Amino acid sequence: MTMIRVRILAGIAEVAPAAWDSCLPGEAECHAYYSACNTAAAETGIGLRMAAAIAEEGGEVVAVAPFFRLNYRLDTPLQGKLRGLGDALFRHAPGLVTLKGLCIGSPYAERCHLGFSPKLDAAGRAAAFRALAAALERRAAEEKAHLVIWKDLAPVEEEGFGHSLKQAGFARLGSLPIALLDLPFKDEAAYLASLSAATRKDIRRKLAKAGEVRIASHTDIAGLEPRIDELYEATRARSGLDYGELEVLPPGYFSAVSRALGERAVFVLYWIGEELAAFNLLLVEPDRVIDKFLGMRYPLAREHNLYAVSWMANVRFCLERGIGKLQSGQTAYASKLRFGSRLVPSTLHVRHRLAPLQWALRSLSPWLGFERFDPDLAALARRKAA
Repeated sequence: MTMIRVRILAGIAEVAPAAWDSCLPGEAECHAYYSACNTAAAETGIGLRMAAAIAEEGGEVVAVAPFFRLNYRLDTPLQGKLRGLGDALFRHAPGLVTLKGLCIGSPYAERCHLGFSPKLDAAGRAAAFRALAAALERRAAEEKAHLVIWKDLAPVEEEGFGHSLKQAGFARLGSLPIALLDLPFKDEAAYLASLSAATRKDIRRKLAKAGEVRIASHTDIAGLEPRIDELYEATRARSGLDYGELEVLPPGYFSAVSRALGERAVFVLYWIGEELAAFNLLLVEPDRVIDKFLGMRYPLAREHNLYAVSWMANVRFCLERGIGKLQSGQTAYASKLRFGSRLVPSTLHVRHRLAPLQWALRSLSPWLGFERFDPDLAALARRKAA
């Protein structure tokens, strides 16, 4: 067996696109996507930039992982009134709540794109993972990072590598789950029939009252970028949730992604007369559509029930193309569950380089998970406990 060698690269663009994508086949959030995100962040100085770790065996790339640096606020999971307490502490003693972190994963994706060559067997993947993890630990020590964080491990990565991270002393925390709608239906009527009678009635009522909404799909948004950017920022500002830098997109993100992904990035635009009332960015894969971002203009969007309109438009988009899964992300769980989605768990693994603080982190980890502080998930947990 040849030795695995790990290289740390300043950006994902330094990795050959074919080599990266062969380790993550079929992903819309691919080499081109991440390169576009990095370019937008570099050109504007806003947003987090990603580096890359690659494992090579015999001169061939066999594993890849994006990572980024983050000044992480320990109160990031807290929302609502609890976040107000964290903000007050941050104003008076920012050094107590802000730590320098090296995060494996991406600020622009809802899973850790840890990828392996299809040529590797289970033992080979385990060896490549150990080599990547060791190299990233060394880099974190060199940069004097307080925390090493594996961000948003999907169930398959959690099953494969969670035990290794636990043995290495990492604390496991719950991250925000992914909402995923399975669509094994022949048509829209069959999908609606799978929902409760009350939900079917509600959707039909909202569609009937939506009024005149013109829906148009684009893969080229030239000339529309300022309005799309405005809708995204207005929607983010209205949100009751705040995850800091982890939800800041660099200016030019949407146009950069559109150019980089071509037909794999579909912008669905919702017009009321001549006014752009909402947009939806869909990332299209052979067997999955990622509902990446939704931006809406209020109160116009509420008056025309554009959330329900856009949800059903996305369902139709998938059904017409024979795509069996609609992934709709890590917020607004109440509506997504009501519309038939299920929740796919996601995990964080965190280690502080100082042993006493890591002991405290591991002790507190059951109470620090992001999912504990999301209002929809907290309400769901209370209903289950009742």
